[in-house]
This record gives sequence, structure tokens and C-alpha cells, in this order.
Amino acid sequence: MRLLIVSINYAPEIISTGVYTTGLAEFMAQNGVETHVVTAHPYYPAWRTFEGWRRPWWTHRKEREVDIVHCPIYVPAKPSGLRRILHYISFAATSLPIMLWKSIVRKPDIVVLIAPSIITAPGVLAAARLCRATAWLHVQDYEVEAAFATGLLQEKSRIGRAAKAFESWVLRRFDRASSISSPMLRKLREKGVETSRIMELRNWANIEKVRPLEGPSPLKAELGITTRYVALYSGNLANKQGLEVLPEMARRLQHREDLTIAICGDGPMRETLEQMAADMPMIRFFPLQPIDRLSDLLGMADVHLLPQIAGAEDLVLPSKLTNMLASGRPVLATTAPETALGQEVEGAGVLVPAGDPAAMAKALDDLLADPERRAQMGQLARERALDRWDMQAILSRLKAEFELELAADRLPTGNLSSK
Repeated sequence: MRLLIVSINYAPEIISTGVYTTGLAEFMAQNGVETHVVTAHPYYPAWRTFEGWRRPWWTHRKEREVDIVHCPIYVPAKPSGLRRILHYISFAATSLPIMLWKSIVRKPDIVVLIAPSIITAPGVLAAARLCRATAWLHVQDYEVEAAFATGLLQEKSRIGRAAKAFESWVLRRFDRASSISSPMLRKLREKGVETSRIMELRNWANIEKVRPLEGPSPLKAELGITTRYVALYSGNLANKQGLEVLPEMARRLQHREDLTIAICGDGPMRETLEQMAADMPMIRFFPLQPIDRLSDLLGMADVHLLPQIAGAEDLVLPSKLTNMLASGRPVLATTAPETALGQEVEGAGVLVPAGDPAAMAKALDDLLADPERRAQMGQLARERALDRWDMQAILSRLKAEFELELAADRLPTGNLSSK
């Protein structure tokens, strides 16, 4: 079986969608699938092309049996709505010749597009049709609705209406579609994708690399954190996270001299957050840590912080959640109980309304005062990661589904999908 994956994010990026695309590709390659990836030069989450990659040409490499082509793209320093669209269009343009070449020369059986970016879809569909492959869309993020929710695009504007029409057109043309949670699968059905074409493909926890720590994390001392407690946010610093709530929460906890709120990451919101927290030494900012320190980083937390903006909870299930749970620490999330995020955190943490810093401060204060409750929630978090988020089980099911698609293609009566 031959697989072509198209994704704007991939290693050496170490957080968010790129981590899961990399894991998917490497798993398939190491389990007998000829795997090719077309991606962009790495830039996320800082929205700056990584050092050593700032070149206006394509880069080819092979790593862990995966054949990878990185395409040059436009990366805006401040990704506003229009600039973000141009960013995605640039990837669609530079990836197109590589996709078509791969289609002609390697003749993949399955072509997978990871969304974002859905703007790349016409090229992916053309490549799949050229070699009569199954076209598979995997939705990590409903980027059009997320753009509306965060104010990057106005739904009633000409660009907003065009984006919705384009999304609808794309979704109806893929042979298969998958997403990462039940509410996101429901949205696929609401957008006109037939149930028979839909599959749940969860993100996963790195169970082997992220383990609960028995004692203090060595990273805490290395970062110069001396307080008894640490509340940790680690990941992308962007609009849809609703991160403005963290400084407001911290203002209500300034009486706690035993607490550090550690924000570990990068992204468009970092400068704004630093300005909001300038008069609060309780909040400290750190760079992203290497993958091999992930367990130490997550184990440094007494409580994980997972804010989201209201209205975006079912447009994306935060990828960082899986490893938070695997670390065996409770999660404090801003979401409603009926959302996908709420359902995953229930029992393994505490839920408060989005955008309510007072409720978030009280919940954190209460958790820190109750070590037995934290321990019980942390144990359930680890058990949930083992039960629901195991990488081997999730990707083995996907490989089996790919094989069924390939077998159906080879039946004399033809594929059941509408290729």
C-alpha cells in the first residue's frame, strides 16, 4: 500500500497538528506502508520560519522511512484573517506540483489531506483523481468556523460567505472524512457528509514518553521555579485558546505566594500576554521544551490549565489534552460539560465557564487546597489516556480502514465510494 499525506504542519514542529501528522506518517511507514509527505517549511507556533529553513526552494529529506518534501510558503508575522488566507494559498500553490508529481510517479492508493489547510483541497483532489486513489480528508480543526469564532473573518462578509461555500464544496468531494471527536463528526454529517464515509480518528497520548512522575520534576529546578505549586499552560499562544483569562485569573490569586503560573509556548498572543502580566511575577513565560523533556514538563504541573474561547469548544478538541491526561495530573478547562472537551475532562479535572476568570481562580484555589482530590483526578486522567488515547490502537484501526479501502478498490465491481 502507498500513502500520500498532505499537511501544512509536520516535524520538526513539536506541538499541535504537526505532532500527530508526524506520528501518523511514521507509524504507517514502520508498518509496511510506503509513505510520502508533502508539507511546508516549519514555522509553527511562533509564525516564524525556523532557523535553517529560510530558503525559497523545496527541501527533500527522508526520516524514519518517511519520504518528506517541505515546500516554501509565505508566513505572516501577524496572522490576521487575510494574511492567514494568503499563507494557506501559498502552501496550496507550492505543494501542487509536488502532489501531482507524486501522484504520477508513486501512484499512491490513499491521499490524505490534514485540515487545516482546506484551501489545499482542490490540488489534493486532483492528485487523487489522477492516480485513482481514495481521497481522504482528516479534520483537526474546522478552520472556517474557528475564524468566525475568533473574529479573524466575519461570517456575513463576502470573504466569509465564500469560505463557507468553498468548505461545503470540498467536503462533498472527498471519498472519506474523519475527525477527532464525536461533536466534530456530527458537524461533518451536518455539513452533508454521508455517515458511511465518516470515521473517528482521535489524536493520541504518547503513553510511552509521557508518564506520571513519582517525585518533583527536575525541570522545575532547572527553570528556576521555587514555589510549592505550579499551574501550567503549555502549547500554542493564539486567539482561539482564550488565554487572556490567565492574567485575569492570576490577579485574583496574588495572595498565593506558593503558586507559579507557568506559560510555556509561543505564538501570536505571547506579546499581548506578557504585557497583561507585566505587573504579576506569579506568571512566568518559558519557551517550548524539547520532545524528550515532555514528561518532565507536564509532570511539573500540579494542575494543567486548558482555556478555550466560548463558541469554539466543538470546532476543535485541543491536541494538548491527550498528553495532559497521560501525565496523571488534573485539568482545569474552560468549557461546558456537554462539549467534547468537557466530556473528556469530566472526572479527570474541573470545568468552569469560558471567559470567567473568577470561576477559574476559585477552581484552581480549591484544587490546590485538596491534594487527595487532585490525586484521584490525576489517577483517572492517566486511566482515561490509557483507555481512550493509545497510539498503537488508534493508528492500527486507521491502517485497517486504509486496507479495507484498498481492497474495495480492487473488487471487480469497483469501489463503493464515488471516485
